[in-house]
Amino acid sequence: MSIEEIQNMICDWKKHEFKGKYFEMFAIINDDEIAGMLSLYQHSNSVISIAPEVFVEFQRQGIGKKAMSIALEIVKSKGYKIVLQQVRSDNIPSIALHLSLGFETDKYGYVNKKGNEVFLFFKAL
Repeated sequence: MSIEEIQNMICDWKKHEFKGKYFEMFAIINDDEIAGMLSLYQHSNSVISIAPEVFVEFQRQGIGKKAMSIALEIVKSKGYKIVLQQVRSDNIPSIALHLSLGFETDKYGYVNKKGNEVFLFFKAL
């Protein structure tokens, strides 16, 4: 991305909007340290995605699950009805996380825009 595109994206973040859709980013904090980040992105009036990223040194401590649980409550309170996720088919920890949170999948592999095979996970709120 160009510097101008990055600056425009940051301005959109401050408005909780990206490309005309609701978008918000959060830091994941653990014992006063930033342990990762999480973003919310609207697909439609009723469908949203939650994109968590927990830094390597904080993984496998339940931080991602706690952050996702909080995010699920936030999007539910905002009136969203469905959470739709793309999870790389080789990301076993993320697959396990989504299943543990009650997400469903048909485990059919799709190729996303980046050329990665992903599974679609969804959860009704």
